[in-house]
Amino acid sequence: MGDKTSIEWTDATWNPITGCSVLSPGCTNCYAMRLAGTRLKHHPTRAGLTVDSKAGPVWNGEVRLNAAALPQPLRWKRPRMIFVCAHGDLFHESVPDAWIDQVFAVMALAPQHTFQVLTKRAKRMRGYVNGFDCDGARRFNVAAAAGRMMEDGDNACDYVANAAWPLPNVWLGVSAERQQEADQRIPDLLATPAAIRFVSTEPLLGSLDLWKYLRPWETPCRIGCDRCTRLHWIIVGGESGPDARPMHPDWARSIRDQCTSAGVPFFFKQWGAWKVELDRDGERFHIMRKVAKKAAGRLLDGVEHNGMPTP
Repeated sequence: MGDKTSIEWTDATWNPITGCSVLSPGCTNCYAMRLAGTRLKHHPTRAGLTVDSKAGPVWNGEVRLNAAALPQPLRWKRPRMIFVCAHGDLFHESVPDAWIDQVFAVMALAPQHTFQVLTKRAKRMRGYVNGFDCDGARRFNVAAAAGRMMEDGDNACDYVANAAWPLPNVWLGVSAERQQEADQRIPDLLATPAAIRFVSTEPLLGSLDLWKYLRPWETPCRIGCDRCTRLHWIIVGGESGPDARPMHPDWARSIRDQCTSAGVPFFFKQWGAWKVELDRDGERFHIMRKVAKKAAGRLLDGVEHNGMPTP
C-alpha cells in the first residue's frame, strides 16, 4: 500500500480493506493472497487473513477495515491514479455497507485523484452503486460517513451530499479471466452507473469474445448516451509467479483487435512468467518459454500498448 506501485496501469495503491476469498480460477495464484500468507503474514493489516494449504496460503474469507489507511488519499495533494483495494475486494460479501460508505466518502472528498475500483463481485457492486440514484439513501449514508471522518464534519457532509453521482473520479471495473466470468460479471458492470467502466482480464486464461460489450447496446440508457451502455477500457495481462499459467498469444491479439475495431482503449500489461518464442525469420510460433516477468516484457507483436480512457 502506498504512493508508488509497479502496477503499470496505475500510480498508487490504497488498501482501506484487506482480505478476500477464492471465487474463480483467476484467484488460484493471487499475488495478494500469497503475500498475505508469507511476507506480510505478521503485518497487522494481513495477519490471520489466510490459512496454510498444500498449495500455499489461501484466503479464509475474513476481511479487515484498516482505519489508519482510510484518509491516506486525502494527504496526497498531487493528482494520481489510485487502485482501490489491491489486496482485497471492496464488494466482498463480508464487507459491510458501512465500510464501503467510508471508502466512497474519501473518494468523494479527494476529487483531485482518479480511483480505480476492481471487483469480482459485480452484482453486489451494481446493487450498491445504484443506491445513489434510486432513492438517494446511499448518497446520504456516504455523506454522513464523510462528516464523521473530517474535523469540519458539517461542511464535508454537505459537500459529499451535493456531489455529482456517479462520482466523476471513480472508475468501476470487473475481473474476467475466461468467457464464463466475462458473461457473468460484465452485464452487471454495464448496468452500474460509472464515469468509466473497465475490464481487467489478468490473468487471461482463455479466449474472450467481448464485442457485444465493447459497442453500445441497441437500447439507449435513460439519458440517451452510449457511455452508459458500453465498456470504456480493457486491460490484458498474463499470469506471473512460480505457478503461473501461460497465456496464448492469440487470446491477447483477439482482444486487441476487438478493441481496435470498437475504438476502445487497450492496455497490454504483461506477458507474465511466459515468453513467446520466435523463429529466425520472425514468424510467430506459439511456443512459450517460462522466464522472469521482466524478461517476458509487455510488448505484443513488438508494440507496447498503453491505451487509457478519457473521462
